[in-house]
Amino acid sequence: MHIYNFSAGPAVLPAEVLAQAQQELTDWHGSGLSVMEMSHRGDEYMAIQHQAEADLRALMGIPDNYRVLFLQGGAWTQFAMVPMNLLRERRQASYVHTGIWSDKAIGEASRYATVRLAASGESCGFHAVPEPETWQIDPESAYLHYTSNETIGGVEFHFVPDAGVLPLVCDMSSNILSRPVDVSRFGLIYAGAQKNIGPAGLTLVIVREDLLGAPLPGTPTMLDYRTHADNDSMFNTPPTWAIYMAGLVFARLRRDGGLEAVERHNRAKADLLYGAIDSSRFYRNPVALTSRSMMNVPFTLADPALDEAFLAGAAERGLIQLKGHRLAGGMRASIYNAMPLAGVVALVDYMREFERQHG
Repeated sequence: MHIYNFSAGPAVLPAEVLAQAQQELTDWHGSGLSVMEMSHRGDEYMAIQHQAEADLRALMGIPDNYRVLFLQGGAWTQFAMVPMNLLRERRQASYVHTGIWSDKAIGEASRYATVRLAASGESCGFHAVPEPETWQIDPESAYLHYTSNETIGGVEFHFVPDAGVLPLVCDMSSNILSRPVDVSRFGLIYAGAQKNIGPAGLTLVIVREDLLGAPLPGTPTMLDYRTHADNDSMFNTPPTWAIYMAGLVFARLRRDGGLEAVERHNRAKADLLYGAIDSSRFYRNPVALTSRSMMNVPFTLADPALDEAFLAGAAERGLIQLKGHRLAGGMRASIYNAMPLAGVVALVDYMREFERQHG
């Protein structure tokens, strides 16, 4: 039985990448070493990291005046590093509130700054991205921050906000590399790796060079972006295995046609799943059509008492990790880049079978 993993993260990885990592596990390219054993300053490992960065730059079209940082600590650490490094003398920042993860970013930033809400989805139950014409961005803010995809609520931005003269900061943890994006529109992008990039433990930061330096007084050395930019992400021992795995993913995406091809693949999967939900009275997705996520699809059954039976039947068919987040309930299918179309086909077939039996 084939297993299809719909986990929200750590998430499914490309089968080809896992196979390559398995093949190279104990002997990377004839070196006699596993990547996990290499000195992070040795020639073998440095070649791995430099190639990973080069492939990422090519995939995303990252301009030369942006630095790529391979860090640790997940998005949670970035919730603090962003205000620590970008506030400078302004001490206030604008945030867009679209759900649980943007709320966590706001809460952490509030420890260092006066947070101005540029927009909020609260009035619609966080089931839609606020209409841009309703936003009120404080021009005195140091930056504008938003979360491009809410993994729990299944709400995604399908446009890049206009921040005016302010640096635009984005938490792309759950939809980075899912489609092309104009990096030059942003001051800073950050993302935890465990959705579309690779294993948990790596955090990616893409930051415009003019935003480096001048952190808040008292900022720890490790939380200063300049520290890592000046040391080629080698100030301390980086998460070498996670970077190696991310590099394999980047290379694979390039071979498969780049982010344009990735987007076509993701749209096909999302259209199939949402189509099955919308054509049924048994299943429901609460998110506005214009804000539906291509990565995380929450849905409920007509009778919540059937939830456990649905999950048990899914597991019997190799469809796992479909239980919704504890704060949202219901179901959630996370269909990140590495989820094959066949996995979504299998899920939709099962959903229709379950509805015939219980609807």
